[in-house]
Amino acid sequence: MDSWPLGCRLLSAFLFLIVSASAAASEVNQFCEAKIGYEESGCGISASSSKILVKGGTVVNAHHQEVADVFIEDGTIVAVRPNIEVGDDVTVLDATGKYVMPGGIDPHTHLAFGFMGTETMDDFFSGQAAALAGGTTMHIDFVIPVDGSLIVGFEAYEKKAKRSVMDYGFHMAVTKWDDTVAKEMEIMVNEKGINSFKFFMAYKGSLMINDELLLEGFKKCKSLGAVAMVHAENGDAVLEGQKRMIELGITGPEGHALSRPAVLEGEATARAIRLAAFVNTPLYIVHVMSIDAMEEIAKARKSGQRVIGEPVVSGLVLDDSGLWDPDFVTAAKFVMSPPIRAAGHNKALQAALSAGFLQLVGTDHCVFNSTQKSMGIDDFRKIPNGVNGIEERMHLVWDTMVESGKISVSDYVRITSTECARIFNIYPRKGAILVGSDADIIILNPNSSFEISASTQHSRTDTNIYEGRQGKGKVEVTIAGGRIVWINDELKITAGSGKYVRLPPYGYLFEGMDKVDAMYISSLKAPVKRSRSAV
Repeated sequence: MDSWPLGCRLLSAFLFLIVSASAAASEVNQFCEAKIGYEESGCGISASSSKILVKGGTVVNAHHQEVADVFIEDGTIVAVRPNIEVGDDVTVLDATGKYVMPGGIDPHTHLAFGFMGTETMDDFFSGQAAALAGGTTMHIDFVIPVDGSLIVGFEAYEKKAKRSVMDYGFHMAVTKWDDTVAKEMEIMVNEKGINSFKFFMAYKGSLMINDELLLEGFKKCKSLGAVAMVHAENGDAVLEGQKRMIELGITGPEGHALSRPAVLEGEATARAIRLAAFVNTPLYIVHVMSIDAMEEIAKARKSGQRVIGEPVVSGLVLDDSGLWDPDFVTAAKFVMSPPIRAAGHNKALQAALSAGFLQLVGTDHCVFNSTQKSMGIDDFRKIPNGVNGIEERMHLVWDTMVESGKISVSDYVRITSTECARIFNIYPRKGAILVGSDADIIILNPNSSFEISASTQHSRTDTNIYEGRQGKGKVEVTIAGGRIVWINDELKITAGSGKYVRLPPYGYLFEGMDKVDAMYISSLKAPVKRSRSAV
């Protein structure tokens, strides 16, 4: 190319810029058409003021609510009190008659996740865009190791998150065990801002680890002040259940649920709880889907053990009837693990959440489109597992739990935001509307209605497991990082504006654990001194 005349080189560079700009514009136009806007995209959306006053709403925290104004400047809440006076350079939002609450924090998502031979439709741009439209302003995603390496996995997810539009944190999955993994766990906690590690008791042959390795992982988590998390299903029994269904000729999506019944979730939950008690470390059970698992958690908590139970929206509001739909595409969209259970389990989970036996609500947002799901059209074992929820969670929890009178508005804030911030040790920076907290705020109108449809969602997938569902309570405004990002049913987002939030170790779940260990040692009454008798 160096031998080309200068004019040719300039023409080549010009054409390259045109092609690049055209490709970028094409992607932007796709999001415009999907009602997702870039600030720099020409979608008719402009940046919001760095100073915002949310006026006259009922400000709700997990411990208190009051009618007050909230003044935001440069991404931080600087005042919460009635009748704040401001100048003309401030954007004023009238929240009279509405609730002003901390933005939701989703503790359980899978964006840009390679799984079962494909990758989720939502990445850190589209998934977060959907979250903001639904009132969630932060999420914690699961980093999956690469060939068992936590460091390589973390670096891969750093790249995946480059186009983030809101704040996010990371959990780390552990899929094998050796001295290298143990050392990398130390690096994750001490240098990378990760304070939780997930262990899979299911997915035999890929992600699953056995009890011996689970114990080693629990011990390491305890030594680092990191929360141990488990996907609780008996992987050996699930494999047997899958074989049984295939032998019976049951190959459709219903076979997925039939192969992994609630008893297998309950067994694994009980086993994980007892192993965590043996090590004396806090335990977090992800996506609690059944009465069987919930009862084990409730029993452990009653005994004083530090166990966290996380139901997900799909398990709270749906039953398994969709899996028996005669249309494969419809049935397959409901396939997730553990599976959505028969009617009755959802009501029991709602009651447990209301009573405090379960502590917070996630989504396990992990979406595949109908083409990807059709990989398993002749064998349910090949259907990629995962459902949507990151955009729908805040609305569905409000309608299911608050509108029905099962919980208070303050409880709603606790289970959708504050408790997650506390568990993962970022409260009150997140999960609160207090002076000094990050300006992640939603305005929810309890008298406004919502309707869910794949045709209006911001996720890139082509189906929605909540299709057609209607309810009361709509998030009308989302403020993330002190910027108005959702208003008048329009997104105002910029790729790359999201920030990685480091999660410090030794959260409140670890308080007093050393005293429990000391009491255990003193209770042993051992070793006993014995004299050796003559032979």
